[in-house]
Amino acid sequence: MQWDESRLYEVFTARDATWNGRFLTGVVTTGIYCLPSCPARKPLPENVRFFETETEALEAGLRPCRRCRPDLFYQGRDPDLERLEELLAEGAREPAQFPDVASLAAASGFGVTKLAALARRHYHATPLALLQRLRVGWAADRLLHGAERLLDVGFEAGWESASAFHAAFRRLTGLSPGGYRRLASEDEILLRLPSRYRIDDTLAYLGRDPESPTERVRGRAAGRALLLSGGPARVTVELAAGHARCRLEADRTLSPGERAAAHAALVRWLALDGEARPAGRCGRDALWRRLLRRRPGLRVPRTPTVFEGLTWAIVGQQVNLPFAYRLRRRAIELAGERLDPWLICHPTPGRLADLEPAELTRRQYSRRKAEYLLGAARHVADGALDLESLPAGSATRAGDRLSALRGVGPWTVQYVLMRSCGFADCLPASDVALARAAAGFFALEGRPGADEVRRLLAPFAPHRSLATFHLWSLLGAPA
Repeated sequence: MQWDESRLYEVFTARDATWNGRFLTGVVTTGIYCLPSCPARKPLPENVRFFETETEALEAGLRPCRRCRPDLFYQGRDPDLERLEELLAEGAREPAQFPDVASLAAASGFGVTKLAALARRHYHATPLALLQRLRVGWAADRLLHGAERLLDVGFEAGWESASAFHAAFRRLTGLSPGGYRRLASEDEILLRLPSRYRIDDTLAYLGRDPESPTERVRGRAAGRALLLSGGPARVTVELAAGHARCRLEADRTLSPGERAAAHAALVRWLALDGEARPAGRCGRDALWRRLLRRRPGLRVPRTPTVFEGLTWAIVGQQVNLPFAYRLRRRAIELAGERLDPWLICHPTPGRLADLEPAELTRRQYSRRKAEYLLGAARHVADGALDLESLPAGSATRAGDRLSALRGVGPWTVQYVLMRSCGFADCLPASDVALARAAAGFFALEGRPGADEVRRLLAPFAPHRSLATFHLWSLLGAPA
C-alpha cells in the first residue's frame, strides 16, 4: 500500500467501512487500534499511527478497540451483525412479532440509533424497510400456497390495516395481494409500474445488445428466455403507461412455484422494487437534485438471477462493452438451453461448469478469463456457494462470499452486489466509465482514480448504487 497518511486520516474520520481490512489506525494516547469505520470520537492527527496488518499493531503494543472490535473483524466475526441476522431470521419466520422498529430494537438490545446504523452498514436499508421486506416475503408465500383470506394474511404478517398491507405489497411486487394469489393459475401478469417509470430507458437498457440470445426488444415489447425449475419458458413484456402486461409461455403447465419465480425475475429485470430517488434529507440535497434532474425516475435494473450477473461481471472485466457482449453471447450459445430459433436460456452453473477452458479460448476468451468464469460456475454448481440466496442476506456477507471466488476483485463484487443483489449503497470505484462520468459531472480536468471517486461520491451515501447508475447513464446505456 502506498501510504498517504493525510488521506488515510480522512478515511478514518469519515468512518468509511469499505476500507476495513485495508489498514488499521493506532491511537498512541489510548493504546488501542481501530478499524477505519470505528464510531468512536476521532483523535488528533498527531496521536495517530497507521498499520497495514493487525500483527504490526499488536507488535507496537496496542490492544484492540472494544467498540469496533478489529480483533473479531480479522477473525471473520461481527457479533452485532450476527445478532441482527438472528433477529431477521426470526422475523422471516414470524414477522408479526416485530410490529415496528422499536420492537426490533428492543429485541436486539442495540437501541434504535445503533440498529439503524447497523442496518444501513450491512444491509444498505433502514430497519423499517427490512421489516417490510420480511412481511411481504412471508405474505407472498402464504398467498401462493395457502387458502386464508387476504386480510387475514396481512394481519398475520404484522400489518395493522388493509390499506397498509396492499400499499406495501404492491410497492415491492407490482401486484395486489389478490393479483399475487392468482399467479398460481394464470399465465398473464399485469404489473403496475411505479409513478414516473421511464419506459423508454428500460427498453433501451433491455435491448442494449441487439444480438443478445437471451432477450429481444421489439417496439414497446421485450421477450426473455427463462430457465425455470421445470424447464425453459418465455416471458413477453409489453410496457405501457402505468403497467406492464407480462405473458408466460411454455410447452407444459407451469407450477405455482415456477410462476412465482418468473414473477420475481420480472420484478428484478424491470427494477420495480428499487428506489428512484433517495429518501429524506438526501432527496433534498442540491447535489442529488442536479444528478437526478436529467433522468428523474431512473431505476437500477437487476439481472434475473445472481449467477447471470456474476457471469456478466467476470466476462466484462477489463474489456470494452461490444467485446463483452460478444463474449457473453458465445458462452450462452455454448452452454445455454435453446428455447426457440431466436432465444436461448442463460446457462445454469452446472451447464457452464461442464465446459472446458479451451472451448472458450477458441472463442476469444483469454485463458485467465475462461478459468475465472468456469471456476466460479463450478463453485456454485458444487454447492460451495448458494449464490441466489445472497440478496436475502446482508451486503457484508454477500461481499465476503463473492470475494472468496478466484478472479473476483472489488469491482466485480460491487457490481454484482448492485446489479444482481439489489443492494443500495454499492460503489465500483475503479470503474473506468464511472470515473469518466464523475469527471464530467464534477467538471474535473482529468479522470479521477478510485480513491478520488470514493471521495467524490461519498455525499451520495447511502444511495451510491443509484448515483452510480445515473452517472453511467450520462455516458449512454449502462452495462
